[in-house]
Amino acid sequence: MEAPIYEDWRHAGFGLYIHWPFCQSKCPYCDFNSHVAARIDQTRWLTAFTTEIDRIGTLTEGRILNSVFFGGGTPSLMEAATVQGILDRIRATWTLANDIEITLEANPGSVEAARFAGYANAGVNRVSLGIQSLDAEDLRRLGRKHTVEEAANAIAISQSTFQRVSIDLIYARQDQTLAAWREELLRALDFGTSHLSLYQLTIESDTVFGQMQARNLLRGLPGEDLAADMFDLTRELTRNAGLPAYEVSNHARPGDESRHNLIYWRMGDYAGIGPGAHGRLTLDSARVATEAERQPTPWLDRTLRRPGGAERVDRLSAEERATEYLMFALRLTEGASLGRFADLAGTPLDENALNEMVSLGFLQRDRDTVRTTETGVLVLNGVLRALLVDRRTAV
Repeated sequence: MEAPIYEDWRHAGFGLYIHWPFCQSKCPYCDFNSHVAARIDQTRWLTAFTTEIDRIGTLTEGRILNSVFFGGGTPSLMEAATVQGILDRIRATWTLANDIEITLEANPGSVEAARFAGYANAGVNRVSLGIQSLDAEDLRRLGRKHTVEEAANAIAISQSTFQRVSIDLIYARQDQTLAAWREELLRALDFGTSHLSLYQLTIESDTVFGQMQARNLLRGLPGEDLAADMFDLTRELTRNAGLPAYEVSNHARPGDESRHNLIYWRMGDYAGIGPGAHGRLTLDSARVATEAERQPTPWLDRTLRRPGGAERVDRLSAEERATEYLMFALRLTEGASLGRFADLAGTPLDENALNEMVSLGFLQRDRDTVRTTETGVLVLNGVLRALLVDRRTAV
């Protein structure tokens, strides 16, 4: 029996996202909410985080917490005592799932790696390493501060410290060839981690790379055909290595998928704490979107002055809930439930639009489940527009 709409989040569970907004330097491709600061009062930040945990705990009393994710920024710049204090308050606030996943994003520099044992002792059981490249020149171009050797060392330390390890790489970089990407990805697979996040370089307008591109100074980016070949090669090599794609850019051994990110993609509930953090929570039978103040100092000051004072809350309509579900579910290889979409929206997807996407080879349909094909993944935004455009004009 399907869960009532107000309990739809139970399909995927409940997670907590903690945003640490600070980095040592800003990478030229990055459009995340990250900032460089000369001095950080970690005691004050810990107080703010635990204050928000207390507030959200009151709103979600009685829930089982399935995942915690420390993102950023660079969370591996946090002192182990700060992570310990946050996790201690989380344990005192919610019942933790027996298989709770607690992830911390980390840079592979030597300073961060030295803290790994402290994070593990605090309760972190999964680390996501921002390797980004295994080529020395490309690390320099990407603004990364670590070396290839430090990356390999951080992977080895992580594998001996944490239960699960994921590494991030960016491909379709400047002057990168298909053969070079093949060699680099095979090397990454040889490290033996159970999860890989493999992202195509995208140029965002509000980044250094975006400004360079606007002035025609960003040379050597691959064309669409080469980028598509790299995407196909990525899927082939990871599948052959036993880490098939389970989402557009994420690959894992079966059972080692990111449980926290699956809460997003399967449209569970998650609370976001920290500057610029987003959340989705079902409260009083309504699903709300939360968005925190982006700037670190105003967020910190307003949160300490009045818990929740740095957060905007918007109620989502039935159509918005259903649209979000479809947008994320079609990124997953498991696909979307047409019945769940109809329950959320109040009306089903248009059969003619569905049939057209199937006939074009962009979608596969198996009774209640619809999935994107290998071809459909490459044009996913267009598929979503085709399925949703008439609904937007009708609302």
